[in-house]
Amino acid sequence: MTDRLYYSDSYARQFTAHVLERLTFEDRPALVLDRTLFYPASGGQPFDTGRLHGSPVVDVAIRESDKAVLHWLSQPVEGDEVTGEIDWPRRFDHMQQHTGQHILSQAFLRAANAETVSFHLGLESVTIDLNAEKLSAPALEAAETIANEAVTANLPVRAWFPAPDELASLPLRKTPDVDGPLRVVAIGEFDTNACGGTHVAHTGEVGLIKILKVEREKKATRVEFRCGARALADYRLKNTLVNQLAADFTCGISEVTQSVAKLRAEAQSYHKELKAARETLLAREADGLAAASPALNGRRVIRQAWADRDPNEVRGLAVQLAALPGTVALLGTAGAKAHLVFARAEDAPGDMNAALKTALAMFGGRGGGNAKLAQGGGVSADAAQIESALRQAESELFKR
Repeated sequence: MTDRLYYSDSYARQFTAHVLERLTFEDRPALVLDRTLFYPASGGQPFDTGRLHGSPVVDVAIRESDKAVLHWLSQPVEGDEVTGEIDWPRRFDHMQQHTGQHILSQAFLRAANAETVSFHLGLESVTIDLNAEKLSAPALEAAETIANEAVTANLPVRAWFPAPDELASLPLRKTPDVDGPLRVVAIGEFDTNACGGTHVAHTGEVGLIKILKVEREKKATRVEFRCGARALADYRLKNTLVNQLAADFTCGISEVTQSVAKLRAEAQSYHKELKAARETLLAREADGLAAASPALNGRRVIRQAWADRDPNEVRGLAVQLAALPGTVALLGTAGAKAHLVFARAEDAPGDMNAALKTALAMFGGRGGGNAKLAQGGGVSADAAQIESALRQAESELFKR
């Protein structure tokens, strides 16, 4: 097995090692070393990156057959001995987030008796899933407060492989089912848990722990949070945004939510007014189209095509026309996503769905409906194609 140097020193950045094996997988070279500082992806924590003999390390994984650590490289390296250097900013970020997760998991136990069932550390997002279907706002605040109190206490963080008799006496938060020695991470007397990840030496190095979002995930609760440098970056972003909003609204930061609520109410009011105005305009347009197409023997057919008109307007107009006795509306709009809407009055003849399918077949659109209202399109068609499709639909409806 590869000697995992990060177990005893998460802060070491450089090392030398002997090459035990060279292999290739999916055209990528890889090395197995006798010792390494590179952390392989496991336990919710991503792998380390860095360089081996100058070649970028693009992935690190554990080979299940013998638990050897595989280092995937962007290019082959020569020699029986290699020097390695990990990407320290990435490593320290993982140390902050992972230690912060231990602290926050214990905090949720104390604040809400909620246990952590899974952990994920991504490039931006850090989450834990708790075995609680719902957490109250006071419980969330309490857990966050407890976690940050543990940070400011600057508790020592110890990681080691205890002997079986010592392990039996430790108050582990959760005991995993694993073969072989169990590595334990203890955060003062605040938390003790089995873990193979990399961690800081004192909780003060974790920095601020901030809960960002909580959402339901099946029968669990997913908590998204940030620690340290990630929490600072998140605060900077949101501080910039809220200051910009305050400047835009010409108000204080504490008044931003009130200004947004006022703007939303105004927008809703304007939307209602605009909707009413559009309906009035459509009614007038429908009257104009009806006047230009007088009924003949109690039947009126209104056929009209536009270029790039809003399909919702076309549908609204068709519905307005179909409210007129004996009226059939065959309407269409050309463009990148052409659209047809066919509608008829209760007392008008014809199957609008059948007519629509006949028209759409002429330019390849798709759609459907019922005998009184049908619509479709979704493909490119010019004005001439739309006009031709409408004429064909009218001809089929009345067998001209």
